[in-house]
Amino acid sequence: MKTEKKILIAFLLNMSFSIFELIGGIFTNSVAIISDAVHDFGDSISIGISYFLEKKSKKKPDSKYTFGYTRYSILGAFITNAILITGSVLVIINAIKRIINPVEINYDGMIIFAIFGVIVNFLAAHFTKEGDSLNQKAVNLHMLEDVLGWVVVLIGAIVIKFTEINVIDAIMSIGVAIFILIHAIKSFKSIVDLFLEKTPNGIEIEELKEHLQKIENVKDVHHIHVWSMDGFNNYATMHIVTDLKDTKNLKDEIKEELKEHGISHTTIEIEETGYECNETECTVEEQHHHGHHHHHHH
Repeated sequence: MKTEKKILIAFLLNMSFSIFELIGGIFTNSVAIISDAVHDFGDSISIGISYFLEKKSKKKPDSKYTFGYTRYSILGAFITNAILITGSVLVIINAIKRIINPVEINYDGMIIFAIFGVIVNFLAAHFTKEGDSLNQKAVNLHMLEDVLGWVVVLIGAIVIKFTEINVIDAIMSIGVAIFILIHAIKSFKSIVDLFLEKTPNGIEIEELKEHLQKIENVKDVHHIHVWSMDGFNNYATMHIVTDLKDTKNLKDEIKEELKEHGISHTTIEIEETGYECNETECTVEEQHHHGHHHHHHH
């Protein structure tokens, strides 16, 4: 089954469930269930966004988006995490109010709901298990959290039934919210890193430079830029200085080396020794100079 179809199924399951859950939370007077409903509702909205953006992210590059549409998938994850962070904060505020003014809780209703919740979310998690995009991972993470959240609610409800300590409900919901918050903030950071074109994790520019300079006939390497579109596909551009006239094999060697470093798309600018490229930025005159050098390389 295709990722998109799976996401759609998860969306419909989650959406209908979170509405049902909200009613249950009001009926049982449990803030843990209401907070779960908020969380689930946020999830289902974000899954819906993911569904559309995941579809769009599969589009091939065109003249409008020369790098393709991969980042749309990340945009989905960005919105998802923004929703989750907001939701968690609201839940924490409400739970604290509850701790200050406790209320009666219908624990039998809670137990029944929680059993149901574990089952539904387990099925949804099972549906979205495979998949490798960051977006799909985000969706699956929510699913597992939902199962976990419900297991916690179930245990809590049983404890409340036997001890009559109603505050447990609020404390649980804070626990779940903090857990969600930490995860969301972490993945938020990695998404921002992508948008800021930070060098991808696991790639050391200095080490890369060293390895490239070991290749025969490579005199120097500069202007290395490495970035990632989606956390999986890494791109690089660089200038290579060499004396070789025919550079086809050299380019292949360089590309092989870069593949080992997890870089799949590379643009290489070849320069002759003695051609001074100003390290910071080529000035206009030097770019003219560049032009003269170019014709015999093609």
